[in-house]
This record gives sequence, structure tokens and C-alpha cells, in this order.
Amino acid sequence: MEKDYFVHESSYVDEDVEIGEGTRIWHFCHIQKGARIGRRCSLGQNVNISNHVKIGDGCKLQNNVSLYEGVELEDYVFCGPSCVFTNDLTPRSKYPKGSAGYKKTLIREGASIGANATIVCGHTVGRWALIGAGAVVADNVPDHALMLGVPARLVGYVCACGARMKFENGRAVCAACGRTYLKSPDGNVEEA
Repeated sequence: MEKDYFVHESSYVDEDVEIGEGTRIWHFCHIQKGARIGRRCSLGQNVNISNHVKIGDGCKLQNNVSLYEGVELEDYVFCGPSCVFTNDLTPRSKYPKGSAGYKKTLIREGASIGANATIVCGHTVGRWALIGAGAVVADNVPDHALMLGVPARLVGYVCACGARMKFENGRAVCAACGRTYLKSPDGNVEEA
């Protein structure tokens, strides 16, 4: 049976893996048992997808990204080169806990993680959020948030197209694409 996705000959795909139509998996990748990868995804060189990881449609994982068990990506998530995801808050080589000790990490639709950023496990990165290169996320991230620094802190908001927005009286219109957003008093941002 002909596959409707591409896996480079240098990569390994374990049994019980689902890979969606149009997905491309490049050099030296390893897709482990129970992983689910959506349609039209791109996995760059040296990407590791651990057991039972779920990846939505249209995701792009650049070179040297590892998604460990407990990490889930919704649709259209971008993971920059060498960004890091953890899955255990108190790892010990001598006293491994196994999957029972893993904390769930959820990256919501359209979020982008910059190169060399670290996402500490047990948190959610909101829809269309943008995590700057090298940032260390150690808390939940709101939708459309622009997070920079170590530890990452909220420095503004971005449109779904990625452009930074300025809110006036709880309203912003993206100068790049024209989308309109509303910000509630508690800081939640939604497209109008």
C-alpha cells in the first residue's frame, strides 16, 4: 500500500504510529510507538516524537526538536530550531517515575515557540501566542501573548498573523492584516 506522506530513509517510525496525509519527515527523525501526527506537518532534521505524543494538522517542527510524552500540539503550531519541552518537574536518574510522573503540556492552536526556547512541563501555551527565542516558559501563557525573557514575561500581544498589536480602550486593529481584537479587563484577548 502506497503511503500518502513522506519519511526520509534515514528516519525510524515505530509500530502503532499514525501519520497524516501530506506530512513530511526529514533526515534522522524517530517517531515512537503510539505517536499521532496530523496532516500536512513538517518535521525537520533530527526530530524526536516520543510515545503517545499528539500533533495536530499543519504543524512545523524545525531541526533538533524533541516532543516528550505528555506534550500535545494543536493545529498549526510552530516549534523553532532546538526548542525544548520537558515532561518531569523533578527528574532523577536513580529514581525514575515513568509516565505516571509526567506533567501534561498543551500548546494551543497557532502558537509559535522560538528557537532555543524552553517550555517547562505542566503548562498551557495559549492560542496564537508567540514565545520569543531563548525564553523560558514556567507558567501558563494567555492567548495572543508575546512572551520574552528568562523567566518569560508578558510584554505585549500579537495577532494571528504574528504582528505585534497595540490596544487602546480594550481594542486593537492589526496594522498588518486588519483583524480586530478585544481585550477584557482580566486580560483575555479574542478576535472580534
